[in-house]
Amino acid sequence: MFSNEYVKLRMQKAKNLKEAGINPYGHNAKRDTKIKEFLEKNKDIESFENKRDENRKFTVAGRVKFLRLMGKAAFFKIEDLSGILQVYMSKNDLKDKFNILKKNLEVGDIVEVKGYPFITKTGELSIHADEVNILTKAIHPLPEKFHGLTDVEIRYRQRYLDMIMNKEVRDKFLLRSKIVSFIREFFLNKGFLEVETPMLHTVVGGANARPFMTHHNALDIEMNLRIAPELFLKRLIVGGFEAVFELNRNFRNEGIDHTHNPEFTMIEFYWAYHTKEDLIKLTKEFFDFLFEKLNLLKTLKYGELEINFDNWSIITYKDALIKIGNVPEEILDDIEKMKKYLKDAGVELEEHIDSKGKLWAELFDEFVESKLIDPTFVVDFPIEISPLARRSDENPEIAERFELFIAGREIANGFNELNDPLDQYERFKDQLKAKAKGDEEGMDMDYDYIRALQYGMPPTAGEGIGIDRLVMLLTNSESIKDVILFPTMKPKKEIKDQDDVH
Repeated sequence: MFSNEYVKLRMQKAKNLKEAGINPYGHNAKRDTKIKEFLEKNKDIESFENKRDENRKFTVAGRVKFLRLMGKAAFFKIEDLSGILQVYMSKNDLKDKFNILKKNLEVGDIVEVKGYPFITKTGELSIHADEVNILTKAIHPLPEKFHGLTDVEIRYRQRYLDMIMNKEVRDKFLLRSKIVSFIREFFLNKGFLEVETPMLHTVVGGANARPFMTHHNALDIEMNLRIAPELFLKRLIVGGFEAVFELNRNFRNEGIDHTHNPEFTMIEFYWAYHTKEDLIKLTKEFFDFLFEKLNLLKTLKYGELEINFDNWSIITYKDALIKIGNVPEEILDDIEKMKKYLKDAGVELEEHIDSKGKLWAELFDEFVESKLIDPTFVVDFPIEISPLARRSDENPEIAERFELFIAGREIANGFNELNDPLDQYERFKDQLKAKAKGDEEGMDMDYDYIRALQYGMPPTAGEGIGIDRLVMLLTNSESIKDVILFPTMKPKKEIKDQDDVH
């Protein structure tokens, strides 16, 4: 860990500081002003005759990002979350401490500076240091400043370093935090109650997905990390709450790509005495609210795409296959013809995909999804791939369900909730049959949820929106890893020092 020659040199400088009576890892910070505040409060210095005000005293702190040493003076720049500021220090002001700092201060160190504002000869508002204290000695050097940190894998694995080097990354995650706050604000303003439900489940349910399994030692039972909070949230509707939401983490033991991470953030909300049509209206209001709060134009750039958020549309699942995917209508009721069509397109089907609804889903994924650029609600899903949605009164093969697609990917999933306990029981049995055939994403039988439905759940509509994909969309981010602070990655084997094992 500490065998790198540059690290050893910096460790020696930390030792030098200790020998000089300076703790390189002290906890005596006295910062009273952020850099942005300093710059705003001292804008008027430019109008002063001598371009300074020695009566104004400020204490700022930040990481050294640039350092230029001269004989008896030095310029360096420090950065905190709010901005970057130039510091001037001299031997005349710091006396003997100047020599210590000159020998041991380096880019990457975190320092505290006390001083007054002034304008340099080059016209830059800076702080003239009366006092400089090293708060933290960085013993690992930062990447070379002209090339920065560009290696994507290092950026994802060492997000802390990515954030040190790339301000735009910090800004993106600040924006993500704002988006989440606005989401919470929107639903609270609409009268929804924020709740928390378990993340450890004894029954796999709430979505079709492969779970992460674990063992609870104290209870000596197998459990899984939740794939969705749906069944618990609907239990709350049974219990008498009429509008609930949860900003939650979900875990699905699936593949990793530019739109999928094994753990991800969603908002799920359930609304008693409302329908999927109400949800569609609410979803449009939700996007209008976000765009207003974030001051975004309704025409949004995403990569090479241009998305028009004034152009919302609704299309049935079947029509999407025919009109957008160009799938021949005559094959949609013939299982063997659909299989051949998919095979001819190079799609390899798993054995359990042998029914009309599942084949429609494969056709949709292959020929439709990527073409849905402007916001599109796809409605009337096959009931077979909608085990928790209410069955249409007009067509028993259709679920009263929609998904919202933007920029060629699913953003939201909503439906009228199934509240018939007998129908739900049969659907769970179908899920068990699919599991027995090899479908690893099938749900378990949740007897307690069936029991809850027996007490009666009012007509309810529910929806889930993927926060990570939403943030990707609103920040023009290519990969989900760009909007997750610490994305899941395969660990790299660390090189061990001899001292690590002694």
